[in-house]
Amino acid sequence: MLPRFRPTPSNARPDQAQTAKRRRQALALVSAAALGLACAAPLRAQGADATPGAKGAQVYCYMRNNGNIHEVSWAAAYALIKRQSASMFKTSPEHAAVMITEAVVQNPGSYPDCGRYLGDLYTRRMVVVNPAPAGVSGSAGTSSVPIRSERYGN
Repeated sequence: MLPRFRPTPSNARPDQAQTAKRRRQALALVSAAALGLACAAPLRAQGADATPGAKGAQVYCYMRNNGNIHEVSWAAAYALIKRQSASMFKTSPEHAAVMITEAVVQNPGSYPDCGRYLGDLYTRRMVVVNPAPAGVSGSAGTSSVPIRSERYGN
């Protein structure tokens, strides 16, 4: 039994070779266009407000504007930034604070009245628990004492 002869572009008639070449070119063009659309769609969908810093700023400012203290608002915003950052390395608290500040400063209309809270992002505080004196009932008091930043030597 003889093998079937299948024409290839090199031994095919000229019109078949040109048709095959056009099909390959069209397929390559369609593939490139589809790849370009697939890569560009997430960039258009994200926009400026979809960055981890902008999302962190949204959480921080929303919580502060609704009466939450800095520590709670910061913990929520920092957790969101760490989770959503695409970096291989951990986002430091200092960098997260800068990301939130940049988002608020670049788009203040999206974060109304948030500028007054930004200073709290740069004040490192330590909670000190004062034990209640003996014989006095009630809970222990707390106070917030500023401490120096070890990283910057302030």
